[in-house]
Amino acid sequence: MMNTPPTFSQRLRYAFENTLSKGTPAIIMWLAILSVLIIIIAGAIIALTGITQPESEGMSFIEAAWSSLMHTMDSGTLGGDSGWGFRIIMLFVTIGGIFILSSLIGTLTSGLESTLDEMRKGRSQVLETEHTLILGWSSKVFSIISELIIANENQKKPRIVIMADKDKVEMEDEIRSKFPHTGNTKIICRTGSPLDLTDLEVVSPHDARSIIILSPEEGNSDTHVIKSILAITNNPKRKQGQYHIVAEIRNEENMEAAELVGADEAVLVLAGDLIARVTAQTCRQSGLSVVYTELLDFDGAEIYFRDEEKLYGKTYKDALFAYENSAVMGLYHPNGDVSINPPMDKIVQVGDKVIAVSEDDDTIVLSGKTSFGVEMQYIVNEVAHTHEKEKTLILGWNEKGNNIIKELDNYVAKGSEVLVVAENIEISGKLNELKPSLVNIEVSFKKANTTEKAVLSSLHIESYNHIIILCYAEMDIQEADAKTLITLLHLRNISETSKKDISIVSEMLDVRNRELAEVTKADDFIVSDKLISLMLSQLSENRHLEKVFSTLFAAEGSEIYLRPASDYIRTGSNTNFYTVMESAAAKGETAIGYRVNAHAKDPSKAYGVVVNPVKSEKINWTDFDKVIVLAED
Repeated sequence: MMNTPPTFSQRLRYAFENTLSKGTPAIIMWLAILSVLIIIIAGAIIALTGITQPESEGMSFIEAAWSSLMHTMDSGTLGGDSGWGFRIIMLFVTIGGIFILSSLIGTLTSGLESTLDEMRKGRSQVLETEHTLILGWSSKVFSIISELIIANENQKKPRIVIMADKDKVEMEDEIRSKFPHTGNTKIICRTGSPLDLTDLEVVSPHDARSIIILSPEEGNSDTHVIKSILAITNNPKRKQGQYHIVAEIRNEENMEAAELVGADEAVLVLAGDLIARVTAQTCRQSGLSVVYTELLDFDGAEIYFRDEEKLYGKTYKDALFAYENSAVMGLYHPNGDVSINPPMDKIVQVGDKVIAVSEDDDTIVLSGKTSFGVEMQYIVNEVAHTHEKEKTLILGWNEKGNNIIKELDNYVAKGSEVLVVAENIEISGKLNELKPSLVNIEVSFKKANTTEKAVLSSLHIESYNHIIILCYAEMDIQEADAKTLITLLHLRNISETSKKDISIVSEMLDVRNRELAEVTKADDFIVSDKLISLMLSQLSENRHLEKVFSTLFAAEGSEIYLRPASDYIRTGSNTNFYTVMESAAAKGETAIGYRVNAHAKDPSKAYGVVVNPVKSEKINWTDFDKVIVLAED
């Protein structure tokens, strides 16, 4: 069957509709053509027929067309006309002009609104270079912005560019409500998908100093992150050099795929593993959470790398004493490896960089001192560290629980106990599968509702050395955080009633809920995505810190310990920190700070924790003070 050929009117309509698809300019063009036709026709009629106003001479075509133009633009012109023939012609011209002008105004208004709406969506090209690019949007973005603003204080014209699949104005409003003042940092938002190559070009990823990819809070977050890395590294327009990408991976099984995609251009943070390690370490040592926070945020002391040629050929111990206002903690080698708390006689080779804790990168300055005022008479000789059995109570459960118990098993003495109390009886089976891999810990399980105070009281929580509260993964984030908050409040109340300090580490899934569970003491630590935010921020500034942090948070190698000051110095003495460093060095340890017990409950003084002290200042040491050291065990 043959198709009927289109008629002339169908072809005309088709051509007309195709021109309209070009948008506002096409509509304006057709209205202009229609206006010209009306003016020409009216002008021709008046010129040919000689119709004019009484007592007026005949009009030429040009004059008639001009009069028609005035009538189309201003309907009031019709009021001054005379002669019914002329009036009738101009009436039709004016009516046509009213419709055309109204349509033109409507079209222009609509076009202008559409243009402004597009501009509001943030689709224009970002012209920044050397900016920090954040791809994605989650509750972590505010912590990251906060840290970057502090880090940028001594930078010239720093810029943060954010692109997410979220309305630009909404992002700007939320940021403005959190940060009314951003200092010298300018924040630019754009709407788009990090997975779309065209959208990515808008935020100039090839000119960015570093790129932070946030994990979505819903859906298959790791897949989204991996695709985002792929969109950057495999971009047809990619730059010649390496990208500096920092991204979060939630599930360990996805790490291999992410590493393949990111290669040596992406630094990946395994969120669950990091939180598990920090939880296991901080619950065992009062004040350690404050030390980690100090090292991870940009407010106060931070970790820097420093190339110090004057230290080449000298020992690591020489490097420790070379700075008055910076605390050396290790060496960064040219091959990318790091040595945290290496042997004291290790020689600093050419190309090695000092890893130091300091207020800023420009405060890492050699003191030039050759005498340090070390008072050998106050130094305590080798002290044997004995491990005692520990009891840990875990309230609630999620996938991090297994890793936390495994991590604890690396630190505690044989015969230590862990009791897991949760609502799901199936957890008992998971713990039974875990038991054969444990060396030092005996695990048991009890089914109960952890938000009930009667249940908590029956557990005799004051008998436990450490308490860990975990969120239930199968619940809604806000509901899970609410259960954690209720449990935490009950524990604090029991602690106050029994007048016994309890070490509590609790998990919050939403960083915004952390403020509701305000920390009351150094032993009361809230682990949340803020920890991930701090890590992402630090790595965006210096990718090589990843090896430093992985060493500090691992059970192998040297870690941070808060040990009794009496292990290093005679208590009751008044001596400087150089003396403590000398004592620690003799034991193969690196001292980087101390904790004053008198301020242990004062948040305004960081709960007594002092990282990177001025080494020549003298301190009155008491039996309850602690020294912060890097040691293997």
